[in-house]
Amino acid sequence: MAQVRHITDTERRDRLARRHAVAPWSRVADAEAATRAMTVLHSTEPATVYLSCWARVDALTVADVDRALFEDRTLVKQLAMRRTLFVFPRDLLAAAWGSASARVADAELKRMAKDVAKAGLAGDGARWVLDARAAILAEIGRETGGLTAAELRERLPEVAVSFDVTAGSVWNHGRLLTHLGLTADLVRGTNTQHWRVSRPRWTLMTDWLGETPQPLPLAQGYAEIVGRWLRTFGPGTEDDLVWWLGGTKAAVRAALAAVDAVAVSLDGGATGWVLPDDVDPVVEDRAAGSWAALLPVLDPTVMGWKQRAWYLGEHGPALFDRNGNAGTTAWVDGRAVGCWVQDDDGVVSVHLLEDVPAAARRALDVESARLTAWLDGTRVSTVYPSPAMKAARAAL
Repeated sequence: MAQVRHITDTERRDRLARRHAVAPWSRVADAEAATRAMTVLHSTEPATVYLSCWARVDALTVADVDRALFEDRTLVKQLAMRRTLFVFPRDLLAAAWGSASARVADAELKRMAKDVAKAGLAGDGARWVLDARAAILAEIGRETGGLTAAELRERLPEVAVSFDVTAGSVWNHGRLLTHLGLTADLVRGTNTQHWRVSRPRWTLMTDWLGETPQPLPLAQGYAEIVGRWLRTFGPGTEDDLVWWLGGTKAAVRAALAAVDAVAVSLDGGATGWVLPDDVDPVVEDRAAGSWAALLPVLDPTVMGWKQRAWYLGEHGPALFDRNGNAGTTAWVDGRAVGCWVQDDDGVVSVHLLEDVPAAARRALDVESARLTAWLDGTRVSTVYPSPAMKAARAAL
C-alpha cells in the first residue's frame, strides 16, 4: 500500500503564498488572473473585490477592475455558495448555476413562499413569488441597460411590497431580485455608484453576457467547482469543503471522487485532499526573506477554509466577528498576524496581534504605504469590523 504523503502547516503556508498571489513575488497580471487564483472573490462588500485584486496585482487601477466587471464582463457577480455573493470568472458560471446557485435558489424559493403566505399577501405564496419574478423580468426586458432596485420599486409597486418577516427583518423586492440572480435570469450589471458602494442596474443575464451557456448538471457542476477550490486551497479537509461549498458531505465526496482527489495527512492528524497532479512538495526559498500582505474584509484567503488554526493561530476571535465574518488582515509568511485600519485622512496603519521580526515589520510598512498611496485619501468602511479592527481604530 502506497504511503500517504504528509503536508505540514509550513508547506500549506508556502502553497498559500504562491497559489493565492499574495506574496509580492507571486502577484499576477490583472484582475482576471487574481480572481482565477482564488477560484472566486467575495463580493458581499463591493470594495472587497477591488482590494483583493489590489493585493494580488501590481499597478492595478480601479478602472482595470471596472473594465473586467462592466465592460469586458470577464468577471461576473453571482450569488452561490452559502448564499454569498461572489465574483466569478465567466467560464465558471455554468458550474455554479447548475450546482451551488441552484441549491440556494431552491431553498430560497421555499422560504420566500412561506414568508409571503405567512404575511397574508397571497394564499399561494409560491405562485405569488413566481408571478412577481415574471413581472420583474418583463419590466427589465423593456429597458436596455437594466433598472436599479429603486426604479423597479417605482414601476412595480404591486411587486415592491414591504412587510415584516421576523423581528428586525423586513421583506422587500430585493429578495426577488436576489432570487432572479441565483437562477441566472438577472445579473448585477453596471454599478451606478462609487466602487465602494453597490447600486447595480439589474440586467437580463442574456443581455449582459450575450450567448449564455447551459448550467452544468448538478454533479458535474460541483466537481468543477471543487476542482478549482482544490487548485487554490488544497490541501483542504472534507469539512473545509462542506462549509465553503455550502453543500452536503455526499456532494463533496462525489466531487472529490470525480476529480480523482488524493488523500494526504496534515499536521494535527486530519486528512486533507489535493488534486492528483498536486502531490509533489512545494517549498519556497527562505533566503528571499519575509513577505507581507494586507487583505481586505472577507478576502477569500482568510475565508477559504473552515479549519483555520494553521494560518490564524490563536487570533481567530480577534480577526473574525461573532457571525464568522473576517475583518481586514495583515499577513507575514502565510500567517495572519494582525489587521489594518485607516485614520481620518485615509492613512493605512497595521495593528499587530503578535511580535514579528524587524524584516517582517518593514515588509508590512511597505504594504501599508502602498495601500495608502493607492487609496489616495479614499476611506473604505465596513459593516464587518473585527474586534481587532475596533481596537486599532480606538488606538488611533
